[in-house]
Amino acid sequence: MRYFIIICAVLSNTFLNAQNTSIGSNEKLIFSASYNMSGLLTEIAQVTMETSEVNTSKTTLLKLKCTAATYSSFDNYFKIRDLYESYVNPTSLTPYLYKRDINEGNYYKFEQYKYNRKTNSVSSTMKKKKTEQNKTVKIGSSTRDIVSTIYHIRNLDIDKATPGDAQNFTFLFDNEELIINVIYLRKETINTNLGKKECYKLAVSLKNDDALKGTNENLLWLTADGNKLPVYAKFKIAVGTGELKLTSATGLKN
Repeated sequence: MRYFIIICAVLSNTFLNAQNTSIGSNEKLIFSASYNMSGLLTEIAQVTMETSEVNTSKTTLLKLKCTAATYSSFDNYFKIRDLYESYVNPTSLTPYLYKRDINEGNYYKFEQYKYNRKTNSVSSTMKKKKTEQNKTVKIGSSTRDIVSTIYHIRNLDIDKATPGDAQNFTFLFDNEELIINVIYLRKETINTNLGKKECYKLAVSLKNDDALKGTNENLLWLTADGNKLPVYAKFKIAVGTGELKLTSATGLKN
């Protein structure tokens, strides 16, 4: 399920880092996740991404929550119940706290990052069934987690880009900084579950990780409007191919 989340998150000044104009505080997106099984693309899971406001003693944060769960018919084959959460500044989408809770088959892992922007570091906690590791990890000044990176990409001024423009985004995953490279290919109108949509077509790759395979085979379509909804994604990994399709979108900002 890691690959579904990565699909869903410098070289150029054309992608401008704008203030948050795309992400609302009560948004809910539901996706169907499909995987190529024995040559047949089969829906196996639901991915949900939703936002909400969280009030602390000092400020109000925007909670970005992502869950992934296999359908009950596939639970006996390989049960997945994954949770990702990022607590960010509502205006800049800069993360302050990140949590990841993974339950996949017999595998369990919990991960938490507390960001310290003054020292460019995170206090990292990682737990497995019988072990716990706590450490301080140095990060770059613009490093995020994978969830806030996905929302950050949605908030870029892609309308000011021209085909071929690209940008790198660094995120922390398993205490390692990884780099997503995003290339704007072109505008393209596609049929979606929300109707026919004009979209920005993006190619996504990882520069220092081999999780995603091929050239321009990991693709993401964002609606060419104020919400920049991720309506469709295709990915290729070592053990096969798959796709994500947006099936429902509510609470949109625009």
